[in-house]
This record gives sequence, structure tokens and C-alpha cells, in this order.
Amino acid sequence: MKATQRLHNIGQSIWLDNITHRMLASGKLVSYIQDHSVTGLTSNPTIFDHAIKNSNDYDDVIRRKLDEGKSGEVLFFALALEDLRLAADLFRPIYDLTDGVDGWVSLEVSPLLARNTAGTIVAARTLHKLADRPNLLIKIPGTSEGLPAIEEAIFKGVPVNVTLLFSSAQYVAAAEAYMRGIERRIAAGLNPDVGSVASLFVSRWDVAVAQKVPEFMRNQLGIAIARKAYESYRTLLDSPRWQRIQNAGARPQRLLWASTGTKDPKASSILYVQTLALPSTINTMPEVTLNALDTHPEFGEALPGNCNRILTEFAIAGIDTDAVAAQLLEDGIASFAKSWNDLLDCIASKSEALKTAVV
Repeated sequence: MKATQRLHNIGQSIWLDNITHRMLASGKLVSYIQDHSVTGLTSNPTIFDHAIKNSNDYDDVIRRKLDEGKSGEVLFFALALEDLRLAADLFRPIYDLTDGVDGWVSLEVSPLLARNTAGTIVAARTLHKLADRPNLLIKIPGTSEGLPAIEEAIFKGVPVNVTLLFSSAQYVAAAEAYMRGIERRIAAGLNPDVGSVASLFVSRWDVAVAQKVPEFMRNQLGIAIARKAYESYRTLLDSPRWQRIQNAGARPQRLLWASTGTKDPKASSILYVQTLALPSTINTMPEVTLNALDTHPEFGEALPGNCNRILTEFAIAGIDTDAVAAQLLEDGIASFAKSWNDLLDCIASKSEALKTAVV
């Protein structure tokens, strides 16, 4: 049995952390769905930036959008939504079969809105309407300003992928924002079934502390942080508050492992897959990690580990995980903003080159 199928049997969904026009046109995404049990995907500005910059695959689409009078951010979202609608349609049978539990794709609001609640709400509702697909999640960062936007988006019926989560506390805050939105829908007599996932970033923890701890402690903190969040996730699902919401017709906001590609060349290529093979979660993987699973037929359930013990050991070693989480969030906001600006620069440069070529 393939490792990807084993994950599916454990109760974990595999999503792909990538999308390109070529992947759709070549049938590769279809093969991932059929042969690797992939049941969804995520996207981000860096993915589109690389795809546009390093190929001519989007030239015709950009020319068409330019002829329609689009440019900059508007052009990008039009371009991205073309790909994501096609992907959403490929995953639609899975979405229908699982009654909306799986089969999702994700599109991110502008990262420049990470500290802008009102702007995020408007962007989320606008993109959701433009997407015109029931199985497309809008990515909103779990910042202090993002939390009320998450609540409001959910209340308005916009499915949300909460991104840039780095700790159990951040996850719980995002989950509570989701629940508040659902509770408001219930109180208003609206359908409480609005899809959502909460994305906790894993490998960035180990990169952040790699040079601050002995070698034997490396590549453990991200896993411990994720497992702590999983404990909070399961506790929340068992809570009377959630049971009341679920009894009214809501479904759980699923916990998703993001940033699961191994960054340390000395570590296993599937480190964050095998250690986080936990039921009722999602692992969104880069292609290299997904393909690496083919070389691990012995892959089984999650490796054992005591997250509290490991977190204590890191605290003794001088690692303040609260401070690291806060810094990772700030770094993530800055990194996403840079990727966004790079993407818009790339589109502007490509647009100008295509206009010149036509002349």
C-alpha cells in the first residue's frame, strides 16, 4: 500500500502546496488526485511568482487580461482564479462525496492587509464572490487584526483558511474566532455549515532555533509545537461549546499542517509527515515531499513523542517559545508581503514585455 493511501486510511487528508497552469494543463494534478490520494491544494503568492517568472505558461492569460484592461493586483487575482477554478472543479467530486469535508482549494487575500481588519473583510467577500466555487477557501492570516475578519467572514458565509499560525495559543484564538462566526450564524437562523481550516506552520520553528540549540535537539521543536496544538484541537472538539455548535449543524474547523517540507538536508525528507500523521488533520505538502513518500513504503502512523517534555527541554535550553512564535508571525507577515510585492513586480515586468512584443 502506498504511503499516501496509508495517510488517508489513518484519517489525514493530503493537500498539495502548489498550483501552476502547466500542472493543470498537463494532467499532473489529475494524476496526483488519482495516484497519490491528494484531496485538495493550497496556493500562495510565492507559488504564482515562481510560475509566472520562470515560464511562458501565463503569457497568453496575461495578454488576455491586459486586453480586458486589467493590471496589477486585479490582473493577478483574475489570473489566479482561472487556475483555482479549474482545480476546484477537479476536486469537486471529492467535495461532494465528503459533503464538504474535503476537496478544497485556497486563495490568499493580499498579504498587505495582514494588519487591516476592514480591508481583509472586504477582500475576502469580494474574492469569494469572484471565485464562484463552493470549495474555495479564502486565506486570512491569524493576526490580532485578522481574527475579527475571520469571524466576520465566517458569519457572512465565506469559507476561510486561517494562515500564519505558529502556536497552540494562536490556533485556539483562530478557532474561537471561527466559532464566534458560526454562533452568530446560528443566532441569526443561518446555515452553520461554513468550511474552514486552521494552518499551523511547522518547519519554520526548527529553522528559527537551529543555531541556538545543540545538534541533538534540532528538528524537534516544530513537531512538539504542532502536537501541542493538536492536543488543543482535540480538547476543543470535546468541549461542550463545540458540541452545542456541532449539534446545530456545524462541522469542525480542521487543523492543517503547513510548511511541512524538510529544510535540514540531514533529516528525513518526510520528517514532518510521519511525525504528524494524526487523525482528522490535513498535511499540505510541496511536490518534493509528496513524491518522497513513494520511497517510503514502510510509512506508518505517527511516531510517538511527548510534546510537553520536549517543550520543557527547549525552555531549559533558553528557548522562549512565546517570543519565537511572535517573531515567526512578524517574519511571516514580512515574508508574505515581500513575496506579494515581488509577484506584482513580476506581473508588471511581464506585462510590459508582452506589450512591447506586440508592438
